[in-house]
Amino acid sequence: MLAATTVEVMRVLLVTTYELGHQPLLIAAPAARLREGGHDVRCLDLSIQPWDPDLVEWAERIAFSVPMHTAMRIARQAIALVRKQRPELPVACFGLYGPFMDDVADHVLGGETDVAIVDWIEGRADQDAASGAIVVHLGREAARVGAPIPARDLLPPLDQYARLAIGGEERVVGYVEASHGCAHRCRHCPVPVIYDGRLRVVELDTVLADAGQQIAAGAQHITFGDPDFLNGAHHSLRIVRALHERHPDVTFDCTVKVEHVLHHESIWAEMAEAGCLFVVSAFESVDNATLERLDKGHTAADAGRAVALLREHGIEIRPSWMPFTPWTTLEQVQNLLEFVAEHDLVGNVDPVQYTIRLLLPEGSLLLEHPDLAPHLGPYDTERSSYLWTSGDPAMDLLQLELAAIVERRQTAGDDIPTIYQALRAACDLPEIAVNADTSRPRLTEPWFCCAEPNAEQLGGIAER
Repeated sequence: MLAATTVEVMRVLLVTTYELGHQPLLIAAPAARLREGGHDVRCLDLSIQPWDPDLVEWAERIAFSVPMHTAMRIARQAIALVRKQRPELPVACFGLYGPFMDDVADHVLGGETDVAIVDWIEGRADQDAASGAIVVHLGREAARVGAPIPARDLLPPLDQYARLAIGGEERVVGYVEASHGCAHRCRHCPVPVIYDGRLRVVELDTVLADAGQQIAAGAQHITFGDPDFLNGAHHSLRIVRALHERHPDVTFDCTVKVEHVLHHESIWAEMAEAGCLFVVSAFESVDNATLERLDKGHTAADAGRAVALLREHGIEIRPSWMPFTPWTTLEQVQNLLEFVAEHDLVGNVDPVQYTIRLLLPEGSLLLEHPDLAPHLGPYDTERSSYLWTSGDPAMDLLQLELAAIVERRQTAGDDIPTIYQALRAACDLPEIAVNADTSRPRLTEPWFCCAEPNAEQLGGIAER
């Protein structure tokens, strides 16, 4: 009979830099597993809390959550501080952008990483002979069944995070995920780089238990943060029904592709009845040639139909956009602004969305597209993206101009309709009458998932 292996108890610091304004599930989940294994775990959320050198001094291992571009950029600054203070301290990065951090981290983890983080802490992970880094792309994460409830008690309270703004009031928001990965392979998206069109569902009881603990802590609204909530429509509907049965006064939002909004036309009455207030959907562009290059699976006309369909059931849509690609023209940007006005979406679009520029991480499916070749430049390690230039150099300048307008106007406290009019003017469009209604449901955090971090975000990490 083999003797039981003794695992050394470690002091582990888990750091998140930015998770779209919500309480970070991506460190709460592994924190629970580590704590269950007897380790001493502390969490630091740099979107809320200041950098703490004392925690770095305390830790025996430190791991950074990098689920998106903005988080990755900020994490690089924080890791530089760790290296300066304690160059010997083992550092890992995990999440969608984890594999792109091997130039600054000792170990990198991508895909389903909760168990892999525990393996790294406890010395069970195999090392890649070439790089010394650990890359876990998928695996089935078998231990996700019966996983402990995320350790949200280690994080700042929910009321310090983004809220639901609706009808002149604000409500506390919780955040869960019913699945990871995505069944689709949109060419510009970082998700298929790791998941390659595959989906991993989270056990219903785990989702409901996590939502329940947040509701008990004051959440009145839940965000389902899946890349696409209807990838596994049957699973998601089971969760929605169970959540509504247990917490009938709690509302929710979710993210859904345009094609899924239309394909699942029959579910929206039930979704509305269960408390769905709005849907986030990646419209990206109103240029059909660009949508085809991105393999989005919808047209501009489809996007318009999705808006109308959801509104038939009292559900608002909050589009996300990517106006600036190598093929962008001024007319396309103007058409996007006009589309927003024509479909009464001015108040539904966070102004930063008008400034988003295509990112090309390593492995991006778009790199294989022949239309990209004339525009493609070298890989920029700092940004974890390939550089590219527009076919019309004026569009590169316009993107910078619009980004500066948005940042300046938001700092000045201008409302969304005012910023929208300023963007129209910068794009040589006349001022028009727009719906200035700000009572439609939205989260108070702008959408920065695929945006470059602004000066305030990058300036938030400072050695003390």
